[in-house]
Amino acid sequence: MSTSYDAIVVGGGLLGSAVGYGLARQGLRCTILDEGDVAYRAARGNFGLVWVQSKGIGKPIYADWTMGSAERYPEFSTELLDRTGIDTSYSAPGGIHICLNDEEYEDRVEKMSTLTSHQNGRFKHEMLDRKAMLERLPALGPEVVGGSYSPHDGHVSPLYLMRSMQRAFVDLGGEIKNDNRVLDIQKSGDGFSVRTANENFSTARIVLAAGLGNKALAPMVGLEQPVRPVKGQIIVTERQAPFLDMPTTHARQTGEGTIMIGDSHEDIGFDIRSTPQVMQTIANRARRSFPVLSKAKIVRTWGALRVMTPDGLPIYDQSETMPGAFTAACHSGVTLAATHAMVYAKYVADGQLGRELEGLSVRRFDV
Repeated sequence: MSTSYDAIVVGGGLLGSAVGYGLARQGLRCTILDEGDVAYRAARGNFGLVWVQSKGIGKPIYADWTMGSAERYPEFSTELLDRTGIDTSYSAPGGIHICLNDEEYEDRVEKMSTLTSHQNGRFKHEMLDRKAMLERLPALGPEVVGGSYSPHDGHVSPLYLMRSMQRAFVDLGGEIKNDNRVLDIQKSGDGFSVRTANENFSTARIVLAAGLGNKALAPMVGLEQPVRPVKGQIIVTERQAPFLDMPTTHARQTGEGTIMIGDSHEDIGFDIRSTPQVMQTIANRARRSFPVLSKAKIVRTWGALRVMTPDGLPIYDQSETMPGAFTAACHSGVTLAATHAMVYAKYVADGQLGRELEGLSVRRFDV
């Protein structure tokens, strides 16, 4: 016996929760199948930025997709709050990338110029010298020479965001089934049969949004997901008096007052341990940027795995051999949550991905 749904989403992280919520708001009867706490969850290590000014440099299609999500975020976050009463702490005061020397500053000028050229003036930014930076962030240290500011950027609590999407999904009739690792997917008539360790399911549509797990799952529906883990480590300090009223690339102050410090990148496989060497590096940059942090006590550290594709851009596909099967993978689950719920999910419900996603197919890696 199997339970039947209009759609099944495999993966209960930020990506899967956004797609599931989006399908439920389209009126589909849907379930999210989640592997459980044994999964390598990128969501629990997410920094929480809704970030535009570093996404899609040299890749216009990704720059447009990212910008579209940031533009939808105010409506998206308000909708979630109205549905669930859960405050995701979304705020969009703009964001700053800090440069600690002239070389970093010149590199930033070039990158921001490239990003601006992609969108014919749609992307806005300012390059700020030290004086202008201090006007926005008075707590900056003496080593800061300047930086870039974009009004499109913001931040959110990633865990409250995921909680609110899942609550809204359930309130719309969706079901979340934990500890249900997918073992097999087969074509069955006009739909699919899905076997997990605990149950069997049938569905007309299936979306594989299982992060690093997609690599093994995608071939079951005739697709490919060349994803690999890239570790990021995060430090959280004790609560501080407010001094950082807009997020930066490497540090942000949460709604609770703690400071999150991060932006490390390690291509070392599936190791999620916190390591003193990396913690020292990211803490030192934060201290140089904001000397007030020199005496801040660290209360938590952790490591988590980003879902990284060969070129760093998302991958979206639908199966030609098994129509109704879709795959999605990205490392920007927070930034892209709004567009995953409000745009991508509608494409899945309609059975056809939008033309703007053709350049984000895995076929771009074919030579």
